[in-house]
Amino acid sequence: MTVFVAVDSVDKVFNLSDGGQYVALKGIDLEIKQGEFISFIGHSGCGKSTLLNMIAGLSLPSDGVVTLEGQRIKEPGPDRMVVFQNYSLLPWRTVRENIALAVDTVMQGRPKGERRSVVQEHINLVGLSHAADKYPAHLSGGMKQRVAIARALAIRPKLLLLDEPFGALDALTRGNLQEQLMRICEENNVTAIMVTHDVDEAVLLSDRIVMLTNGPGANIGRILEVDIPRPRKRMEVVEHPSYYSLRSEIIYFLNQQKRIKKLRSRKVTATARHGLEKVNLDIGFVPLTACAPIAIAKEKDFFTKHGLDEVNLVRETSWRGIVDGMRGGYLDAAQMPAGMPLWLTLGGDEDPPVPMTTALTMTRNGNAITLAKHFYEEGVFSLEDFQHYLLRTRDRTHTLGVVHPSSMHNLLLRYWLAAGGIDPDIDVSLKTIPPAQMLVDLKADTIDGFCVGEPWNLRAASEDNGFTICTDLEIWNGHPGKVLGVRQDWASQYPNTHIALVKALLDAGRYCADPANEAEIKQILARREYVSTPEQYICLGDPNPAVCDLSDTLRQYAHHQFFGDGMNRPSRTEHLWMMTQLARWGHTPFPRNWLEILERLCQVSVFSTAARELGLLDMKYTRGYIELFDGTRFDSEDPIAYLNGLAIKRHFSVAEVVAETRAAVPAVAA
Repeated sequence: MTVFVAVDSVDKVFNLSDGGQYVALKGIDLEIKQGEFISFIGHSGCGKSTLLNMIAGLSLPSDGVVTLEGQRIKEPGPDRMVVFQNYSLLPWRTVRENIALAVDTVMQGRPKGERRSVVQEHINLVGLSHAADKYPAHLSGGMKQRVAIARALAIRPKLLLLDEPFGALDALTRGNLQEQLMRICEENNVTAIMVTHDVDEAVLLSDRIVMLTNGPGANIGRILEVDIPRPRKRMEVVEHPSYYSLRSEIIYFLNQQKRIKKLRSRKVTATARHGLEKVNLDIGFVPLTACAPIAIAKEKDFFTKHGLDEVNLVRETSWRGIVDGMRGGYLDAAQMPAGMPLWLTLGGDEDPPVPMTTALTMTRNGNAITLAKHFYEEGVFSLEDFQHYLLRTRDRTHTLGVVHPSSMHNLLLRYWLAAGGIDPDIDVSLKTIPPAQMLVDLKADTIDGFCVGEPWNLRAASEDNGFTICTDLEIWNGHPGKVLGVRQDWASQYPNTHIALVKALLDAGRYCADPANEAEIKQILARREYVSTPEQYICLGDPNPAVCDLSDTLRQYAHHQFFGDGMNRPSRTEHLWMMTQLARWGHTPFPRNWLEILERLCQVSVFSTAARELGLLDMKYTRGYIELFDGTRFDSEDPIAYLNGLAIKRHFSVAEVVAETRAAVPAVAA
């Protein structure tokens, strides 16, 4: 299809009474094909209606151009019909006369009887035959909106523009009109653009959903393709496999924009005190037991002790929120899965690279692999049993949850599966799910298992929904779990603040590692602002052997290590192993300049300075080669040879990675 409506580099600026200016929209680019139904969604003030009005010709861009069928839009026209929020009916005309005025103007060349018939058809369409001769003053708000919709549909415009057209209608009328609108648009190839706040309405009606960021200077944050086939019925759409994932994507975007707005509203200029360049920080975390050092640093005043007087903790529901916070620059630092700083630096999943730095390993271990209870009942007690089960049930899809492509959960689960001859991209389906959602999906039987941090494995076993088939202690005991991540440009701008932050979290990690503090820490983590789960599911120490005893699954959990020799220092060897695994599964290319990347990524000097200033002069670092449960030793001298020697992998590329761009060439992988 050719482009029907084009919005090309459009800005919209409003002059203010005090002589200033308000930039409503900035750099809007959008192409709409004929017959498409497009929805604009975003929070109030993001410029949805402003953009709609420019397409209607009711307002002109301050910069850029809007065209319809290649012709620049300079004024309103009958080929574009708008349904406003406020009805816009003539109060001295009846329902019939309001609709007839539009029909007679646009269809004046047609016989009077035909025009009268069109008017009556659309009166009936919106269920107002009993009120056809009433004036707007005698109609309810919902009835007035139905008149406006009928008037717009009656003239069969090329472009139908709808500004929250169904907001004032009751649920039944709204649903009926939505289905009628879809039918009319499809039968007459009408192109429609709708402003809405209703997520379900957007998914039901749209071919594409345009999500706008917060104003001022709002732009298009994302365009979501709706792959639900037409014709659509409201009660059938919710059964489509894509429905809830589409809905979740929109809700996530809207929630993130709300959070960004809140953070920006309280954001102040960097405050320097105590010899630090910045003392007011926003630090992101995800509700897991592993967030203990961040929670304790806040609650026990370790941040304040080291001069960070104004620390705001930002609770994200998923690791994707942390990624967006770092990309957008509205988080100063964050708790991250060990592989995330590397994933961002290398441009994971083909996103633009964001060079990152980590100077602290906050936790080690703490993850486990849980399967649904029915696997245990069917005799699946080991990796070998699981492989045999998959062979017996090839006709079914088995879905396992991970929290993020860069997380150790993903990398360890994939390694475990591949070591057992199971291809994680072919023999099973891996799905990215927020940690707290894992147990919900396991209970709902929409996933067959997951790899996640505590407390969700312990909860699954305790509530008899699953069992821990393997802890990370059996895959790689002592692996890095969560790290502190900051952007490289941030670390360069605030070097003393960075050291102070590492010192505060090191102090907090030492506090978490003391068994005498366990009861207090559990009480803090259980609170709503942190993990928000009963205390009995939060376990910190290690009373168990480093094996998973399937005869008594509720005794076993994946314990955390918060502090100690070799625990907190960032390891370039470990990050190199993660680099090979990200390349192995196609998440990132393997960087040809991997030594340079690791030097920038692992800020060992920052850690060493922080440890020295805390008086931790006797901390030893003895970590050598890496050996996982299958007996394979990782050769850090020749990572490409290691990659090529792996039996199950994707075709990977080798790239020269720099901060701005990335170019890839094929490697010699089998």
